Amino acid sequence: MAKKLIMGIKLGMTQLFAEDGKVIPITVVQSGDNVVIRNKNIESDGYYAVQLGFGEIKEKHVTKPMQGVFKKAEVKPVKFIRELRLDGESEYKIGDVIGVDTFADGEVVDVIGTSKGKGFAGGIKRHNFARGPMGHGSKSHREPGSTGAMLSGPGGRVIKGKKLPGRMGGVRTTVQHLTIVKVDKDRNLLLIKGAIPGPKKGLVLVRNTVKPIREKIHQEQKAAKGVKTKK
Repeated sequence: MAKKLIMGIKLGMTQLFAEDGKVIPITVVQSGDNVVIRNKNIESDGYYAVQLGFGEIKEKHVTKPMQGVFKKAEVKPVKFIRELRLDGESEYKIGDVIGVDTFADGEVVDVIGTSKGKGFAGGIKRHNFARGPMGHGSKSHREPGSTGAMLSGPGGRVIKGKKLPGRMGGVRTTVQHLTIVKVDKDRNLLLIKGAIPGPKKGLVLVRNTVKPIREKIHQEQKAAKGVKTKK
């Protein structure tokens, strides 16, 4: 299966009604023309990839090195640049435009975004810790508890990665196995079932799922063995 990627802006959530009357919660992603800026290969870069650009930006806000990149590709300056790793040579040419019609209704995708930043948070909110006793004498209602030598490391130091209060959110997050309910080519919209990471007007990347669905593999294995599957 060919790898696909498109960038867009998260507009927010709404709902659709299916033909049987069921309500489908969806997230609306406003995309547009994703232009191919560069193709990478083994000889020059050590791996295969295609770089895509998305979003309008004034030329005066683009650095001189990037102006040279856009001039070489003969494309207009773009605000966002992302790349998709490939297994072989890219089938795209520099300047090609990729739209929302690269995906189809019912296709399963992964959506990547930057989660909402929550600022500094305690252990209960950040790691779902249980609170301490609420009696007035405990004085440890929402504290993280001891980080002694037996729980941390030699000499009582706190080892890296230990769950403690700190900065929460604002990290790259991927939600897998979401279904595209509808592709609106006229308005450059993707209607995706379920919630996706990031705030409104945040940049998201939509790609075909990297992990195959187990049920589909199971059915294919049964079909290969000649076992009838229930429809």
